[in-house]
Amino acid sequence: MNADKAHRIAAVPRVLGYGRHLIDDADIAAVVDVLRGETLTRGPQVERFEAVLAERVGARYCVAVSSGTAALHIACLAAGMKPGSAGLTTPLTFVASANAMLYCGGEATFADIDPDALGLAPDAVRAALEGRPEIAVVMPVHFAGLARHAAALRQLSGSRIVIEDACHSLGGAYEDGKEVGCGAYADMTVFSFHPVKPITTAEGGAVMTNDPALYRLLRLLRCHGIERIADRLVNRDEAFEGDAPNPWCAEQHMLGFNYRMSDLQAALGLSQLAKLDRFRMRRRDISRAYDAAFSALPDVRIPQSSAADRARSAHHLYVLCIDFPKRSITRKRVMEQLAAHGVGSQVHYLPVHRQPFHQVRAGFAPVQLPVADAHYRDCLSLPLHPGLTDDEVERVIRAVVLTIGEAC
Repeated sequence: MNADKAHRIAAVPRVLGYGRHLIDDADIAAVVDVLRGETLTRGPQVERFEAVLAERVGARYCVAVSSGTAALHIACLAAGMKPGSAGLTTPLTFVASANAMLYCGGEATFADIDPDALGLAPDAVRAALEGRPEIAVVMPVHFAGLARHAAALRQLSGSRIVIEDACHSLGGAYEDGKEVGCGAYADMTVFSFHPVKPITTAEGGAVMTNDPALYRLLRLLRCHGIERIADRLVNRDEAFEGDAPNPWCAEQHMLGFNYRMSDLQAALGLSQLAKLDRFRMRRRDISRAYDAAFSALPDVRIPQSSAADRARSAHHLYVLCIDFPKRSITRKRVMEQLAAHGVGSQVHYLPVHRQPFHQVRAGFAPVQLPVADAHYRDCLSLPLHPGLTDDEVERVIRAVVLTIGEAC
């Protein structure tokens, strides 16, 4: 390679995606230690990770699984969702939230969102539950890492099972300062450890609960429905010799799944969890820098940007709401111009009720969720992850100001 070509390659700045993992030498060493050990799965690291995560969020129990979607699935099953049952969630989420209900044979229904918090709007939930009293499960989603209205949604849900989809919000807090996942406002809370989430295990998830019956059920569902605890075994003649259990005996008590987390994932998760507060503070500081830079842009609104929300959010996403027609520019063109500056962007999300699969299920009957539809029309997510340097944050700011400020 000649010197001129090498210089040109070195001069090209890295493309800044909307989200990215941050892995350091401690993370790598933790995984290598497991690779050099005796067990890669069903070993001690998973139990350690579960214990540390439960202690961190203030929950009694944690069940670690292979993905956030797996966690949502077994949470819905443990909640009793089955053919003929119905659950309520938000349209502004990744499709896994609603899909988990469908995996159980149940129905997924939707209520509209709060235009600033971007989670379920209490008034919309009240109306939905009054119109469909048979709904058995309510699943709030803490969009972008902000848990607002948790107490109100718990109260509105009454005796229904509440499953928090907190896949964006590990490390965040409720309005009263309690840690998301502690169980104050939900029967179960689900976290995701996908690479763009607050911490990563490459892929992985967890269900938190304070209910011992739910905990036992979740553990069975995670591993083929197989029970190994001696005093719960049913076939006593097969399972015991005298009063002592046979060491090989395990019984399938229900239809479960292979949703186990590996020791490799858990070791990475333990190392990452130790850095969660540092990661969250960096995300918060970047969000505040963006707020200061973008608050005066014309025809731009910044949801979740109050000082109180910024202080307690997990800051999974940074979202601008742009009136593209007023700026005489399309969202596609904005994304293309940002990309020309090496700045990636994304849209979170096409509302679930507008996905073709769900439109077919609904018989193409129009679902009236105007706030979610309006958010989708205007939203754009910008790079937000703890590995961004100050110079890269400034590059994002310059690119957005040039693109949005010069439109028209």
